This record gives sequence, C-alpha cells and structure tokens, in this order.
Amino acid sequence: MVSPMTLFTPEDLLLYLYKESSPELTVAIDTALKEDWMLHEKLLEIQSQSVTDEMDKVIVSPRAEVILRVMNYARETAVESMPH
Repeated sequence: MVSPMTLFTPEDLLLYLYKESSPELTVAIDTALKEDWMLHEKLLEIQSQSVTDEMDKVIVSPRAEVILRVMNYARETAVESMPH
C-alpha cells in the first residue's frame, strides 16, 4: 500500500500550513492526515521549521544613513524645483 503522504509534496504541505492551498487540496490533506500518521508527523516537522512565528517578531527598518540620504535628496530636489 502506498502511503497517502507520497501524494503530497512539501510545497503542498506548506500551502496547507499557510492556508493557501486550494479547497480540493485542503480536503485531500485533511482526509490524509486522519489516516496517515507519517503525513501528520511530516506536517508537524514542517510546522516546527516554519519561520511564521519568527517573521511576526521581525521589525525591519532602514538604517539611519539611508533615511538621511533620502531626506537630503528630497530637500535638494525640492529646492531645485522651486521657481526663482
């Protein structure tokens, strides 16, 4: 007997995990999870490796140098575009 897990790629499981899978794929994985403990374990493994929780904690902001360059550029172009 072929394990239902072999029917799903890691990409399928990621789509399922992020709730981006098609309705058909979602139903198929839900059904398979009830019957195949190996698939369930694989999904848990992928979930534990997922960076979802870590991504929520990441705060991204530009370096101060970049902000100063943008502000200086804006100031220079505003002066150049003003009528004399």
